[in-house]
Amino acid sequence: MATEVTTTAGARRGSSFLRIAIALQTLTIFLQAVSAGLLLTSSYGETLHGAGARVMYGASMLYVLAAVLAWRPGGGSPRPVLHASGFLALASAQVVLGIAHVPSVHLPLGVLMFGLSVLALARR
Repeated sequence: MATEVTTTAGARRGSSFLRIAIALQTLTIFLQAVSAGLLLTSSYGETLHGAGARVMYGASMLYVLAAVLAWRPGGGSPRPVLHASGFLALASAQVVLGIAHVPSVHLPLGVLMFGLSVLALARR
């Protein structure tokens, strides 16, 4: 009986860490949209957007880590890990497109990523 309680507590802890990671990712993507607006209107916008890109990418990696940690203790579905890995792939494409200055794909992909992140947060 004690083993079941420990596993359930561990799964709950992993699930809350996953929820926090998704919320952090959603927030960083939203802040990237704000800094993109500043990019167009101020001299420090490019610096802020570049720093935000690094933070957003780190948040995406944290989401993968949280998904793996939430999956392993509870032995549940690996679906969150697949979602997080797919999101990391989108974030990688977003970084490459931003560095290559391809706004015609970079901007819509950013909107898609924000929508998917909000959807993932709502599902948790």
